[in-house]
Amino acid sequence: MAELPGFTIRPATEADVPELLGLIWDLAAYERLTHEVVATEESLREALFGESPAAEALLALADGDPAGFAVYFHTYSTFLARRGMYLHDLYVSPAYRRRGLGTQLLRQVAAIAVERGCGRFEWVALDWNTDAHRFYEELGAEMLPEWRTFRVVGDSLRRLAEDAAGSRG
Repeated sequence: MAELPGFTIRPATEADVPELLGLIWDLAAYERLTHEVVATEESLREALFGESPAAEALLALADGDPAGFAVYFHTYSTFLARRGMYLHDLYVSPAYRRRGLGTQLLRQVAAIAVERGCGRFEWVALDWNTDAHRFYEELGAEMLPEWRTFRVVGDSLRRLAEDAAGSRG
C-alpha cells in the first residue's frame, strides 16, 4: 500500500492477528487502559476476518517488525445520507514515532474513505492527550468541542436491551 523509508503499510491479514493484539496491548498501556482489554487472538480474528467483519486494519512494519496500526470501520451520516469512516485506533510504537508513520497511517485511512465515497472521516482522542490533539490539528482536523461520547457497557447495556425487547412484543 504505502512505503516510507524503512517502513511498509499494508492491510492486515489473518496471519497478523498476534502482532496486532500485541500492538493493541501497547496502545492500552500508553492510554492507561489495560484493565479494559479483553480481546483475544480468537476474538480479534473473528472481528477483523470472520464471516461478518466489524472493522478493518492497516499494519505498519519497520523492516518487517510491527511498528503501528490503524483500525477503522464505516459509519453513516443521516445529514449527508452517506457513509463515513471512523478511525477507532491509531498507534505507532514509541521507537518509530516522529518519522511520519502516524501521518502516513492516517492518510492511508483517509484515502480509503475518499475511494469509498465517504462524506466524513472522524475519530476521538483522550482529553489528556494534547500531543495527539496537536498532531491531528496540524493535519487539518477540527476538534468538535460541542460533542460528548456516551457509552453503555456490561449490565447497563443488557438492561437497556431488555427494556427495548419488552416493548417489541
